[in-house]
Amino acid sequence: MTTPDADPRLPIAPLDTIQYEALVRQELAVDLGSAGDITTNAIVGSDVTAHARIVMRQDGRVCGLGPALCAFFLLGPVRHKPLESDGADVTAGTTIVELQGAARVLLSAERTALNLLGHLSGIATLTRAVVETVAEVGHARVVCTRKTTPGLRALEKYAVRVGGGSNHRFGLHDAVLIKDNHREIAGGVGPAIEAARATLGHLVALEIEVDTLEQLDEALTAGVDVVLLDNMPIADLTRAVAMTGGRAITEASGGITPDTIRQVAATGVDVISVGWITHSAPALDVGLDFSASA
Repeated sequence: MTTPDADPRLPIAPLDTIQYEALVRQELAVDLGSAGDITTNAIVGSDVTAHARIVMRQDGRVCGLGPALCAFFLLGPVRHKPLESDGADVTAGTTIVELQGAARVLLSAERTALNLLGHLSGIATLTRAVVETVAEVGHARVVCTRKTTPGLRALEKYAVRVGGGSNHRFGLHDAVLIKDNHREIAGGVGPAIEAARATLGHLVALEIEVDTLEQLDEALTAGVDVVLLDNMPIADLTRAVAMTGGRAITEASGGITPDTIRQVAATGVDVISVGWITHSAPALDVGLDFSASA
């Protein structure tokens, strides 16, 4: 199975096939079930070949070409000619890849391929728009959260990077984030930080969520790498950035909407984390147009 070559213009590394092949295989298995594509198999002969084009029906940023093509490759040999690549900004009507292979393969893999491509392109497109908005008024990085579709976390976080955003932690295992319930159980900000510090390796970052400026002061006194300023009003966010004074990375999170994110960015926070760039991004309309040939 071959994958599309990486575009040197894409500032991040593309995903390796091993990171999505099992997911694509599972999606195909769900669609094909125990009897296969009974419509296509009844109408289209096994010897019929076809030329096809994947076309973007909306303006947007391309993302997910690798997983989309994987759906075709898993069902049979398909020749492909990429005309665009992940990270490309295209207009409606743009052909992003040409395909040639058995018509049965192209038809049976169509929905799985387009579902993935449309969903990931939608995330990349929304992320691009949010990043551009934030850049107009501040220096903050826009990051996604763990609010991802079950099974799609690696792909959705990749789409955020393609859109120009960054990733928060990938799971519970790669960074410490002390949240309000952790603080409650530990007995406060200081005890929670002390307990976490006692077990951390030297490469593991420590972040704590704070709801008030008083909690922020405690966290800075105890020493942390990142402070998550949760659901703070704009005035408090501005004061929190000043209080922190570079002693920790400041992250704004909670209650941030497309209408308020400019104000949040203008406070001077270093990071803005929002879940809706993954869980609520509208899919881009993507289509497969083909013509049969002998």
